[in-house]
Amino acid sequence: MKLREDILRYARDKYKTEPEYLWRRFPRYAVLRHDDNRKWYGLIMDVPRENLGLQGKERVDILNVKLSDPFYADMLTRQEGYFKGYHISRGNWISILLDGTVAMKEIQSLLDESFLVTSKKYKKTKERPPKEWLIPANPKYYDILHAFDKKGEIDWKQGNGILIGDTVFMYAAAPISAILYKCTVTKTNIPYDYSENGLTIKSLMKIKLLKRYEPDDFTFELLKEDYGIYAVRGPRYVPNSLSEALK
Repeated sequence: MKLREDILRYARDKYKTEPEYLWRRFPRYAVLRHDDNRKWYGLIMDVPRENLGLQGKERVDILNVKLSDPFYADMLTRQEGYFKGYHISRGNWISILLDGTVAMKEIQSLLDESFLVTSKKYKKTKERPPKEWLIPANPKYYDILHAFDKKGEIDWKQGNGILIGDTVFMYAAAPISAILYKCTVTKTNIPYDYSENGLTIKSLMKIKLLKRYEPDDFTFELLKEDYGIYAVRGPRYVPNSLSEALK
């Protein structure tokens, strides 16, 4: 209940949006939409937990938001607290569980993106806000410890959904098992053809070093215990709580 009220307060304070209750049959369904184009950018519903594949029959609040990137939406729905859009599965809509599983700061960030994606401005620019990614680096294939010793910008395997201006945090796999670098993406989709020892690369991106971390700063054990990250096998979303710590 508290997250529901926090979200409605956030939409009211930032976007001057008052919730609309459109259905007599569903009196707690709250629609958030733009004043100008009348498009929805959020929908709070209460639904039975079992309808989400969760245990229990009690009702729980969820928030539907629309994202710009289908890969990003798919990646989120593989994480706890996120689902494919409930009753709005098309157009990159996702549902966020409002039981405390997902932090309010993360919810605010996703609601902001939904507001942008559904706005008139977005139709003109077709741009999405920069995102933060956690990407793996295998010391078996690359000397990641010395990657930036000679220059501050290197080529790296292109990650699906990653765009120019995004931030990538490079996680070195075992035996290092820790985040080592914060980088910004300066160029993407550079043609490349490499296939050897089970590793295939079709395109590259350029990444520029912004910050170094000591190997014992953000270890795998810390990521697992404090941020619920149990594997980094490909590009993945950086939770807001981890993003704040990495700053």
